Amino acid sequence: MQFLSDSHGCEGWKGEMAGRICAFDWRQTELGPLETWPASLCSTVQMMLASPLPLVMLWGRAGYMIYNDAYSTFAGGRHPFLLGSPVELGWPEVAEFNRHVVDTCLAGGTLSFRNKDMVLLRDGIPEEVCLDLYYSPVANDEGVPSGVMAIVVDTTEFMRSERLRQAAEDAYRADNERVRLALNAGALLGSFVWDVRNDVLSADERFARTFSYPADQDLTDVPQALTDARIHPDDLAWVQERVNQVLQTGEPYNAEYRVLRPDGSYMWVLASGACEFNEQGEPFRFPGVLIDIHERKIAEESLLKFTRNLEQRVADEVGARLAAEEQLRQSQKLESIGGLTGGVAHDFNNLLQVIAGNLHLLARHEPNNANVQRRVSASLAAVERGAKLSSQLLAFARRQPLSPAVCNLQQIFEGVGELLQRALGETIQIDVQLPQAPWHINVDRNQLENAILNLAINARDAMKGEGTIVLSASNVALDGEFCVGKGITPGDFVRVAVSDMGPGIPPQMLEQVFEPFFTTKADGQGTGLGLSMVFGFVKQSGGHVEIDSTPGEGTCVQLYFARSLRPIREEAPNIESQLRGGHETILVVEDNEAVRASAVELLREEGYRVLTAGNGDVAMQMLLEGCDVDLIFTDVVMPGLIKSSDLFAWSKVQTPPVAVLFASGHTRDIISRNHQLSPDTHLLSKPYSPDALLQMIRDVLSG
Repeated sequence: MQFLSDSHGCEGWKGEMAGRICAFDWRQTELGPLETWPASLCSTVQMMLASPLPLVMLWGRAGYMIYNDAYSTFAGGRHPFLLGSPVELGWPEVAEFNRHVVDTCLAGGTLSFRNKDMVLLRDGIPEEVCLDLYYSPVANDEGVPSGVMAIVVDTTEFMRSERLRQAAEDAYRADNERVRLALNAGALLGSFVWDVRNDVLSADERFARTFSYPADQDLTDVPQALTDARIHPDDLAWVQERVNQVLQTGEPYNAEYRVLRPDGSYMWVLASGACEFNEQGEPFRFPGVLIDIHERKIAEESLLKFTRNLEQRVADEVGARLAAEEQLRQSQKLESIGGLTGGVAHDFNNLLQVIAGNLHLLARHEPNNANVQRRVSASLAAVERGAKLSSQLLAFARRQPLSPAVCNLQQIFEGVGELLQRALGETIQIDVQLPQAPWHINVDRNQLENAILNLAINARDAMKGEGTIVLSASNVALDGEFCVGKGITPGDFVRVAVSDMGPGIPPQMLEQVFEPFFTTKADGQGTGLGLSMVFGFVKQSGGHVEIDSTPGEGTCVQLYFARSLRPIREEAPNIESQLRGGHETILVVEDNEAVRASAVELLREEGYRVLTAGNGDVAMQMLLEGCDVDLIFTDVVMPGLIKSSDLFAWSKVQTPPVAVLFASGHTRDIISRNHQLSPDTHLLSKPYSPDALLQMIRDVLSG
C-alpha cells in the first residue's frame, strides 16, 4: 500500500511506512507537525525507510517510535499502533531496558547486544526471542543527540538451529560411546576395507559370515554389489547417503542398518569407519568395522546401556570430587599442621635454649665437679635430641630456609653413603659413579642429601628391596635447546642421577609424578610428597629435575645444579682460639626472660658490654635515642609493633651499618624470596651452645 502526502518532509520517502508516517498526526508528540521537522531528522527517516534491515528510531526523551517496513513485520500485531507512541508504552514488558537505551544514547553513548534473550508480546502471546540489537545516537541540526537509531535483527531461528546442531553433536558422541561399549563387550562382527577407486571390498572371515558370502568367494576382491544385496531394502538408500556424505566431508562414518541372515531374518549392525584421502584430497581407502547391535535394538538395550553409562559417569564424577576434596583437606591439614608445628617449634626451642644455656653456665662454673659434668653432659645430649626433633618439625612445616654453601659431589656422596646403606638395607647394592674432578655447586647440603635419600628409597621400593641402585654425578654443558622452557639458562651444570632397574613408570604417569600426593604405591605405603619435595628443593636451588623411565627397564631421576666457580669454604678454625677478648657493646633483644638472662650472663662473663630489651619496640626506642651499639642480637619472632626485620632494616642504613645476629628456629619473618636467607643475614638456630654463640658473634663483628 502506498500513502501519498503533500508534506515537504515526505519528498523522496518510499514504502508503506512512508505513507503511514506522512499521514500520522505528529502534533500530539514532541516532534510537532511533519513540515516543521528539522532536515537532519527527515534525512534520517529517509535513510531508515530505504534500509532492508528492521530499523526503529526513538525520538526525544519519551522515545517516540518511527520505523521502517522491515520493523513493522518484526512488530507483528503491534503494528501500526507502535507508530508515534513512546517506546515504554509500545513495549511495556521491556520498558526498563528501553529506558536505559534512551538515556545512554541521548548522553552520546552506544549499545550493542548479541543473541539477547527477551520475552515479547508481538501478537498478544508471550514469545521467547533472541535478538541482535545495536543502538546509536541520532543528532539534530545542532549536532546534539536527540534520538536513538536501533537496528533489530531477529536471531531466534538461528539460535534454535544452533541448539539442534548441538543436540545432533551430542547424539553423535553418544553413538561413538555405544560403539566403544560394543567393542568392549566383544560384539565385533568383522572388519572391512573398501578400495574406493576400484569399488572393491576386502573383508575378514567374520565379515564374510555376517553377509553370507559364498564359500568360494575371494575375500580380497568382493564386488560392492554382493554386499549391497544383503542390506535391507529400506536401509540401503540411507547407507549409501551416509557413505556419500563421508566421501565428501571426511567426517567419521557411523550407520545402523539391517543385514539379511541365511534363515531369512534380519539382524541389526552398526558399521563404523573413516575415509582416507590422498594428497590431492581424493578418497582412496575406507576401512571400518561391523558391530552387532541386534540385541540392543530388539530389547531396548540401548536404554539400559545408557543408564549404566550415566551411572558410571555419575560415580566417576562423585569419585573425582571426593578425591579432590580429600586432596584439598590433606593440603589444608598440612598447612594447618605446618603453622602449628612452626609455632610449637619456636616455643620449644626457647625452652631448650633456657635449659641449654643454664646447663652450659653450670658446667662452666663447676669445671672440677665430675658429677655435675656427667649430669650436664647427659642433659645436653637430651637437649640435642630435642633440638633435632624441633628441626624435623620445622622442616615439615617448611619454616627452614635453604642455607646453600659451595661443595662438590664427592663430599655429598661421602656424607650420604653410610646413611643410604643403613636406610636401604643389606639386600640393596649402591654403585657410586663420580667424575675424576667433579665441579663445585652451591646448594644446601642437608637438603640435597635428603633428596638423594628420598630418591634412593623410591628406587628400593620399586625393586622390591633387592637390586642395585646407581648413584652418579657428571659434569655437563647444557645448550639452549635443552634449556628451553625449563627455567634454567645454558651453561655448565652438575648432574646428579639416581637410577634403578625396577619395573619403570608408564608414560601416562610420568607427567604426574612430581604432583603433590601422586603415588603409584598402595594405600598407606606412600604419601606422594617425596618427589614433590625433591622437585621444590631443586627449583628453589635454581636447578632443574627430569625423570626418564622405560617400562620393564627402570627409572632414572636426574637433578641439575648450576656450576659454581667459587672455592669451597674452609672449615672454621678452632673456636677456642677466637672466643676470648670481647669488649664491644651488644644489644640483646629477647622477649623470653629466661633465654635473655642466660645469654646476658654468658656475654658479660666474656667481657662484652650488654644492653637488653624485652621486645622490638623497646629496642628501637633505645636506638633512636642514640644508644651506641656494635651488634644487635635479636630473636626473630617477638610481640609488639616493631619486628626483628625492622631492626635489621634500621641497622643497614646506619653509617657505618650496625651488625645484626638473629636467633631462632622459626625464620619466616626474615626469609627472602625462594625461602633462602639473604647473603647479609646471619642466623643462629636455637638451641645454641655458648661456644656457638660466642663464635658467631665474633664472626659477625669481624665481618
